[in-house]
Amino acid sequence: MTWLQSYDPFGNVFYSALAAALPLVILFYMLAVRRSKGHVAAALATGAAVLLAILAFKMPAGVAVDSVVYGAAFGLFPIVWIVITAIWVYNMSVESGEFEIIKNSLSCVTDDRRLQAIFIAFAFGSFIEGTAGFGTPVAITASMLVGLGFNPLYAAGICLIANTAPVAFGAIGIPVVVAAQVSGTDLMHISQIIGRQLPFLSIIVPLWLSVTMCGFKRSMEVLPGILVAGVAFAATQFLVSNYIGPYLPDIISAVVTIIALGVLLRFWQPKQVWRFPDEPVHDGVRATCRYTPGEVLRSWLPYIILAIMVYLWGLDSVQGFLKGISTIKIEWPGLHNLVIKTAPIAAKDTPYAAVYTFSFFSAAGTAILLAGLLSVPFIPKYGFDRAIGCFARTLHQLRWPILTISMILGLAFIMNYSGMSSTMGLAFTATGAAFPFFAPILGWLGVFLTGSDTSSNALFGSLQKTTAQQINVSPELCVAANSSGGVTGKMISPQSISVATAATKMVGQEGDLFRFTLKHSIAMLLVICFLTLAQAYVLKWMLP
Repeated sequence: MTWLQSYDPFGNVFYSALAAALPLVILFYMLAVRRSKGHVAAALATGAAVLLAILAFKMPAGVAVDSVVYGAAFGLFPIVWIVITAIWVYNMSVESGEFEIIKNSLSCVTDDRRLQAIFIAFAFGSFIEGTAGFGTPVAITASMLVGLGFNPLYAAGICLIANTAPVAFGAIGIPVVVAAQVSGTDLMHISQIIGRQLPFLSIIVPLWLSVTMCGFKRSMEVLPGILVAGVAFAATQFLVSNYIGPYLPDIISAVVTIIALGVLLRFWQPKQVWRFPDEPVHDGVRATCRYTPGEVLRSWLPYIILAIMVYLWGLDSVQGFLKGISTIKIEWPGLHNLVIKTAPIAAKDTPYAAVYTFSFFSAAGTAILLAGLLSVPFIPKYGFDRAIGCFARTLHQLRWPILTISMILGLAFIMNYSGMSSTMGLAFTATGAAFPFFAPILGWLGVFLTGSDTSSNALFGSLQKTTAQQINVSPELCVAANSSGGVTGKMISPQSISVATAATKMVGQEGDLFRFTLKHSIAMLLVICFLTLAQAYVLKWMLP
């Protein structure tokens, strides 16, 4: 028996939206105010969402429970699978002692924590985001920064903030492709508009990272590095997204930035090396390379192989082949096509599909697993028996993040299938001519809910287009703003925070990390909100 979604159970869209937001308010409160553990906050918010869906939105109890279980399954695979394999590769590097060589090689490039953060969290993280996405860059870069000696809270927070710049074009441009598909707008047009919004953030992210770590005055000591990284990334992001397409902006921008920073640091270094206050004061002597080039290459080999593998896994031809030999699709019992989306969210009554796709070989986590296995023979005195033992210890280390991520995805899915997410979206559409200001907030909310810019675009892309047409502004602008605003929500998404705390061994401190990133998320969101509003009415010449 099917169930028709109801978007206004209280007869007033604003009251209904306030009710729909209650699970998110609980989640915010538990993380930001009570500083609760992630799994505790997620359990309370998910429980509230189930009760609200059943009692207020009249969703059948069985369908409500099935939507949570369906979301939890999606959380386990492919998302948790990425986290497990990424942390496993890092743990092997640490256990074998190879990470000490990586630390020394990075110190030879620069001893300065500010530049190390820009190089790893911003530049290298953007490459991983461009190829894999779905939490992979934060899992890898945050663990690397902790291994280098970063304060765990700052390592996690810096990587989450740095991940803002590349998210919209992450995973070979999938978020932009989905935005265009669900809204029925031109793919290249959406790519161009995003490419005329995000570079304004990208160019300041390196400065933002440094100021967050040490303040504005000390950041001026590394201004050449900040400028080179910001300009290289933003300029390349603009050019590629506007003249090539949405598939390669992150990858090309990251490569250009890494090369530009490498060349700069070969000829320039800051006069004073900055370290965190809880670290020993730097002695002023630049680190010397204690290892041969061959040993350095060997230590980096797992990450080189990883980068190659996730890049290959992102290619359409490779994905097509791997999905063809390993994909299992399951129409989720008790949920598939039993929920009906209706007007104004859908033009006509439309069954809401719930098909769980298990494609082991095509998953990004499997690419990382293979990278780790291929690396084992090159690690001295480290065989497959130790690698398997390390994998088991990694699973135990991540037991609470696994639970948290599963529940957060369960929360996201019941919010979607019950119609509560759509109810909140409809409340924003009632803002009339001011809607372009609120369009990025919808994307931000979607990413907070789902942890994915792709999912946020799928959720609100069509709504953005319809509302824009009603108020006579560019539909492509509002659809693009959903993606651009969404990237600023990535750093506070409980899913992302769980990944970051797992990578930095801060499990149980999710509330602290949420408070750390919240102000940065809101500030960046406001930049996109005001820019979108200006582009809608005053700066139309900026649009393609």
